[in-house]
Amino acid sequence: MVDPDWTATAIHARFVRGDISASEACDTALARIAAGNADLNAFLLVDQDGARRRAADLDTAPDRAACGALAGVPVAIKDNLSTAGLDTTAGSRMLQGYRPPYTATAVARLEAAGAVVVGKTNCDEFAMGSSNEHSAFGPVRNPWARDRTPGGSSGGSAAAVAAGMAPIALGSDTGGSVRQPAGFCGIVGIRPTYGRVSRYGLVSFASSLDQIGVFATTVADAARVLGVMAGEDPRDATTASAPVPDWTAALTGDIRGCRIGVPTALIASGVDPDVAHAVATAASVLRDRGATVEHVDLPHSALAIPVYYVIATAEASSNLARYDGVRYGHRTDEPGSLLQMYERSRDEGFGAEVKRRIILGTFVLSAGYSDAFYARAQQVRRVITAELESVLTGVDAVLLPTSPTPAFRLGERLDDPLQMYLADVFTVGSSLAGLPALSMPGGYSASGLPIGIQLIGRRFDEAGLMRLAEAYERDTRWFERRPPAACGGRETPGR
Repeated sequence: MVDPDWTATAIHARFVRGDISASEACDTALARIAAGNADLNAFLLVDQDGARRRAADLDTAPDRAACGALAGVPVAIKDNLSTAGLDTTAGSRMLQGYRPPYTATAVARLEAAGAVVVGKTNCDEFAMGSSNEHSAFGPVRNPWARDRTPGGSSGGSAAAVAAGMAPIALGSDTGGSVRQPAGFCGIVGIRPTYGRVSRYGLVSFASSLDQIGVFATTVADAARVLGVMAGEDPRDATTASAPVPDWTAALTGDIRGCRIGVPTALIASGVDPDVAHAVATAASVLRDRGATVEHVDLPHSALAIPVYYVIATAEASSNLARYDGVRYGHRTDEPGSLLQMYERSRDEGFGAEVKRRIILGTFVLSAGYSDAFYARAQQVRRVITAELESVLTGVDAVLLPTSPTPAFRLGERLDDPLQMYLADVFTVGSSLAGLPALSMPGGYSASGLPIGIQLIGRRFDEAGLMRLAEAYERDTRWFERRPPAACGGRETPGR
């Protein structure tokens, strides 16, 4: 039986040694999903037969070491990543029952490295949301407190890893949809540099912002997974030709001489006291390990939320125009005229939040308004990017909260979209700039909820982020703590 505190690194090592089979690891994941999913609603689809066939094939390999860096490791996939022969709904009625004829590059690379896909995870519809309450198939619940959100839009993947259903999972991050759920669920989440990972097969939300990211319990696992799926892809013209280093080799624990910037003015107000304390403590831990911590100014980052919600909604309105009931996706049963078929299909297929963003995006792109809103937002985006890049010439990383608060209650912000959007205030800036960012467990609130700490790094310097995060992880060991009711797990005290 696989260790209850399983990680991808440990499972792979045991599989290669012959201590466990891929089938045993797969069956453990499937059993945990069966035991916990009715409560959490983290998975929309579980591919029991396909996963078991894949695991059985790995078990017959003559040389297990040659099966890949993720051989035998179960993985969960956010349901906006295409998987050939498996439903890919993006959490929407619009795509209910849709089975793509191809697999996303990121998923295919994990499978080529021996990973076993066990299922597709719940998400906010078309990745539009910060709480996973906008899924057409019901909200996901946080394993730490069932009345709390796991974050969004990749809440299903975050909850699955936190609850021990899968050691690793993929998500997508447009404005914080990997990092914020990772913070709310007490795990590691990394959004790589824009262009580092192929977007081929990712259901588009905002094409200049979308990136595929990783959820894991440890930084080492995140490094292992990202190393497998990163790299240039001829099917995605936005992927970069930058070499993919061995990120696991960067995890030395030695951060002496590293410089870390803290934007104290940016996080001086509107931040929960427990979160502010966690950031200060993280700075102290990193300083004790030999890093230098200093104040930095990011005055234009306060504009990131309005800029993001102009650009993201504009791109969403363009991308989602393809769902018209003609080629694929939902088509109304009462089409009427051609125009009525368009209107009824879209009205029935899209949920309220997606409709809100389509309307906003169409407005900011409309004649007479695009210069005042969309063009201006793009100008400010360049200012925010230049400001972050300028700061990062003097420091190796910027340290700040992942979210202003721990996980909020389900339903608490549904009637106030602005408050919901503000949950992303610390994550959207790096998305606009296309910079890598990582959320790591930073302790717990007075009520026992996880707190996420975020690091933003230089373009294509994921190694620097992971080195800092893993050094912090060594001294805090927050990853050893699990939700009390985690599937097969146990709660152990952190530092």
